Amino acid sequence: MQADQQRMRQLTHGLASKSEKMRVLSKAGYKRKSIADFLGTRYQFVRNVLVQDEARNAKKLAATTPSGESKLPPAKLRLGPDGRVVIPAAFRDALGIADGDTLIASIDNGELNLLTRRAAVRRAQAIVRQFVPEGANLVDELIADRRREVERERDNG
Repeated sequence: MQADQQRMRQLTHGLASKSEKMRVLSKAGYKRKSIADFLGTRYQFVRNVLVQDEARNAKKLAATTPSGESKLPPAKLRLGPDGRVVIPAAFRDALGIADGDTLIASIDNGELNLLTRRAAVRRAQAIVRQFVPEGANLVDELIADRRREVERERDNG
C-alpha cells in the first residue's frame, strides 16, 4: 500500500490539476476508487473525468480513422425492458447515426450484428462486385438490354 502511494506520487508529481492526475493514474492501470482515495476526491468525480475523456477520445479516433471505421473499444451493454439496448453516444457518433435512423440486424455465428444502411449497401455492393467481370459496366449493359427488349416488342407487336 505504501509503495503504491509512493508510485502514485511519482506519477503525478508536477501535474497541476486533479484531472491530469486522474488521467495519468488511470493510464498507469489504477482503478477509479484507488485514484479517488489517493487524490481525496469523490469516486464520481474521477469517473466523470475519465468517462468524458473516453468519449472525447472516441470522437477523435472516429474522426481520424482513414477508412471511416471506428476502433472503439468494446462496450458492455445491458438488455433493458422489452429487449431494448442503448447504443453508447461514442458509437452513434462514430457511425453517424441519430435517433430515428434505421439499422439492419442480423445474426451470424451466434453474434448479433447491427448495420447502418450505408454499411449494408457497401456489403451488398461487395457481394455483387464478386460476380461482375472487371471492366464491365452493368448500367450500360442494362440499358442495351432494355433497348433490345423494346425493339423485340416493336417487331412482335
